[in-house]
Amino acid sequence: MARHNYSALTPEIYRLADLAVEHSIIDPSLYREYQVMRGLRDLSGRGVVTGLTEISTIVSSRETEQGDVPCRGELYYRGVNIEDLVHGFWREERFGYEEAVYLLLFGVLPDREELASFEHTLASYRTLPTNFARDVIMKATNRDIMNSVARSVLTLYAYDKNANDLDIPNVLRQCIQLIANFPVLAVYAYQAYRHYEEGKSLVMHRPDPHLSTAENILRLLRPDMSYTPLEARILDLALVLHAEHGGGNNSTFTNHVVTSSGTDTYSAMAASLCSLKGPKHGGANIKVKQMMDDLRRHVKSPNDTAAIRSYLERLLDKEAFDRAGLIYGMGHAVYSISDPRAEIFKTYAERLSEEKGRHREYAYYSQVAELAVTVIGEKRKIYKGVSPNIDFYSGLVYDLLGLPEELYTPFFAVSRVAGWSAHRIEELLSGSKIIRPAYRAVAKPMPYVPLDERG
Repeated sequence: MARHNYSALTPEIYRLADLAVEHSIIDPSLYREYQVMRGLRDLSGRGVVTGLTEISTIVSSRETEQGDVPCRGELYYRGVNIEDLVHGFWREERFGYEEAVYLLLFGVLPDREELASFEHTLASYRTLPTNFARDVIMKATNRDIMNSVARSVLTLYAYDKNANDLDIPNVLRQCIQLIANFPVLAVYAYQAYRHYEEGKSLVMHRPDPHLSTAENILRLLRPDMSYTPLEARILDLALVLHAEHGGGNNSTFTNHVVTSSGTDTYSAMAASLCSLKGPKHGGANIKVKQMMDDLRRHVKSPNDTAAIRSYLERLLDKEAFDRAGLIYGMGHAVYSISDPRAEIFKTYAERLSEEKGRHREYAYYSQVAELAVTVIGEKRKIYKGVSPNIDFYSGLVYDLLGLPEELYTPFFAVSRVAGWSAHRIEELLSGSKIIRPAYRAVAKPMPYVPLDERG
């Protein structure tokens, strides 16, 4: 392991760390011997079924007489195909995130009056407690905005007189308030970090109750509060596509697990935030952007397919970028042939790149999306298909929107809190037991030795 100097106690810490490592690694062969599915998934990507949900449906294969056959990926929110949902609000030239939140929480599509009323409710709740920004958000700022948002969420518990009340109307109220305020918490935390850690001017705008969630994000973030209609609509699209993705993703499953213990809403949401911040989950889009930036430094033209292919091969051989052996943004735990969210997103990403005069950058992504599938197939033993996932394009879109990298994962959370809320309510109403999966103990018996006889 890498050696760093933490404090005067560093040598002792490393001695203890070496001891912990020695006694904390499970022999990989034991997983096969006891037929334990690591990550709760088999080699084909099929997950262990641990619950039921009506909130969203993911389709990645079809049952045939020959068994399950991979198919084009599909995603449904409460039974509504995500493609139909997106095409519906995009065709009508309106914002869709608030509609998607309503659908996820309540299981039905709102009519015009119901949607307007819900948008008003969200706008009314998009206010923080008096002096909260000064007393909480501006204290102990740091570059990891996810940590700052999690701290703010936990602190909001102290401002809620009914924080522990698990009655559904109260939980729904808490969830709607958090959905409304996550954009404010994230952007304010970034502005505070930018001011106190980087010495930039402090600019904190108030939300506009007449604007959509996506419009308010851009208004809060930009000093002049300006944005184009296409920018706001594509950010809105990103929020819709990230809002929910089944009960089995890490952060949503975390929400189910923590909710099943009977804890409060703020703790459950903070736990999900801490899960999402991991680079294997919500932080992947940052790695995609950084990888593509590195690619462009080494390959001067998006038309040089041979050079791009060579770079991708070196990625897998741990000879390029971060030497992790990964092509970030390629492959998904569930989807094989295609990720429906990525399929939708890439079209609008191309449209935004044209508006920004940066179509050349999109061309690099298009080439990698095509070539990586072949390169991975040649270099890796693939048990299921591989294709670009939504993270592959979301980093590009956020970059085109001029969003800072520090906010890439927080904006994922700004969207996904809608899905977490729906799953929390579902777990409270349908779950009856604390979630406690089994772990098989494989430690060998060890006798107790009196202290004076050890050595």
